[in-house]
Amino acid sequence: MSVKIKAVERNISFSKDNVEYGYVLSTEMYNRLSDEKVIAEASAHSGISQAILKASCAAVADVLMSWISEGHSVSIPYLGTMRFGLNSKAVSTVGEVGTDLITSRKVIFTPSGEIKDALANTSFSITCYDRNGKVVKRVNASDNGVDTDNDGDEAVDPNGPDNDNGGGGGGFAG
Repeated sequence: MSVKIKAVERNISFSKDNVEYGYVLSTEMYNRLSDEKVIAEASAHSGISQAILKASCAAVADVLMSWISEGHSVSIPYLGTMRFGLNSKAVSTVGEVGTDLITSRKVIFTPSGEIKDALANTSFSITCYDRNGKVVKRVNASDNGVDTDNDGDEAVDPNGPDNDNGGGGGGFAG
């Protein structure tokens, strides 16, 4: 199994007066697995009942939220660490400092070494789309960039159903 990547030809110029096309890569988003599906799979792999796993996950989530909301970076066993972060505007004087400068709040997840290793060992398959949505090339991790389909006869929506034009997220969806 490999992670699917799309390379879409887009205008990459930052100038309104200039058009410059280039291929922009992003991951194709898959469906989000529900909490129930994750609990069921973990139960099947561990032999622990779904009720106990659900209660355990809820307890871990409560502990994470309590500690993170106090400003701690918290370990999520076997997964990594999580903490809150923010983006803000800058001001020139201390008198202007206030909470109204915060422009966004975010969750920052840092994966464990095992998760980083799993990603490093994951293969990728790339489908290249021209600016009209036509498939122009496919590249698989095992073929070192060899074009596996260059007949150019397939047209699809390069944005697919997710249409987010970006990579995946690292936060929790609850």
